[in-house]
Amino acid sequence: MSKFQVTITALFIIFIIAGVTLFATYKGSSNTTETASINIWGTFPSSVFDEYISKINSTRSSQLKIDYTEISESSFDKTFIEALARGRGPDAILVNQDSLYRHSDKVIPIPFDTLPQRNFQDTFIQQSELYLTQTGVLALPFVVDPIVMYWNRDSFTNAGVSTYPKFWDEFTKLNVDLTQKDVNSNIRKSAIALGEFSNVLHAREILGTLFLQSGNSITFKTTNTDDTGITLSSALGSRNFDGIKTSQPALDFFTQFSNPSGANYSWNRSLPSSRSSFLSGNLATYFGFASEVRDLREKNPNLNFDVAPMPQARGGKNRATYGAMYGLSIVRSAVDPLGTFTTLSTLVAPDALAEMVTASYLPPVRRDMIGRGSLDLYLSIFYDSALISRGWLDTDKMSSNNIFRSIVESVTSGKKDSRQALQDGSDEYDILLKSI
Repeated sequence: MSKFQVTITALFIIFIIAGVTLFATYKGSSNTTETASINIWGTFPSSVFDEYISKINSTRSSQLKIDYTEISESSFDKTFIEALARGRGPDAILVNQDSLYRHSDKVIPIPFDTLPQRNFQDTFIQQSELYLTQTGVLALPFVVDPIVMYWNRDSFTNAGVSTYPKFWDEFTKLNVDLTQKDVNSNIRKSAIALGEFSNVLHAREILGTLFLQSGNSITFKTTNTDDTGITLSSALGSRNFDGIKTSQPALDFFTQFSNPSGANYSWNRSLPSSRSSFLSGNLATYFGFASEVRDLREKNPNLNFDVAPMPQARGGKNRATYGAMYGLSIVRSAVDPLGTFTTLSTLVAPDALAEMVTASYLPPVRRDMIGRGSLDLYLSIFYDSALISRGWLDTDKMSSNNIFRSIVESVTSGKKDSRQALQDGSDEYDILLKSI
């Protein structure tokens, strides 16, 4: 045989071997995998979820059969529990971490035999570890909405400040440059809105961020000795853990901005809400969720603002920002729990979550997706914020918000010092957490 014939023959043999190998190792695509038809109830917006499912199905030969029902946070508990009592509950729920704990006895933890803990932690962001129990996973992470900092570029430029603050201590100088007061010391423009609860939007989450950055987890999660579930307790006080060492400096920092006699005074309860002040151009920085960016742009198209990561403690060991994370849990009343798990797993696969990023304009919860980054102006910031997002399990968001408010206002009113306010609030929070 000539050299040419030998070469052609060798190439044919290589192609045949490659073809056989490819066929033997091919396991099929998720686009053709049959999934169970399931019902999901949740507090996540149906408009976004329905668009997300539509985008996924547009690329699949085997359509996902999911009936999603949005229920308001205020009525979800009652509706869900009553439906379960009648035997008409959903196959899965999609709720925020603040709502999951009180329903943990109504969901089936995914055992580590099915989803190994190592795989779970390597796949999803650190905040998702809130879902871990001694024997399994309470929910599959689905989407996270981190707190970020919106800053008014014109306010900074006009004051001769070149960029946004990366650390909290920079606000001492920024208050001098950006906070404006009249002759009677009335605040006209502010650098930062902290120190109050009534007109600081997301005050609970912002104060929680300061706690988390200080190394305080806010709540402890322990597994019951009989392995029937988990128990929560407060980490803010000193009864079982000296949490005050970490939480007191964070509280002192938060409250100083509403102290009229303090050097950093820049906010009081007589002012409009922090969001309204930012939209009107009278507040230089606003701490809000990533999901607010589109609404802020629509509310005031002429506002020259940008997005930045949440400021951090200088020299701090814990980069963190609060994240509102939604997870998918299998309900004990599910007709086909295994089929439900298969469908939910499809929803958190990389190709599916890529569609969620498009539909929601929120960052993914998967590490491999965050690692690839984003060239989008705002998503690049949201991706970084998702990686450092943290949170805590709660029993009643409204009640805990009132406790946080009481802690802050007892300090700003002068009724208590910050240490006593934290201890009393922690004791009250502990009772709330153990009431479920």
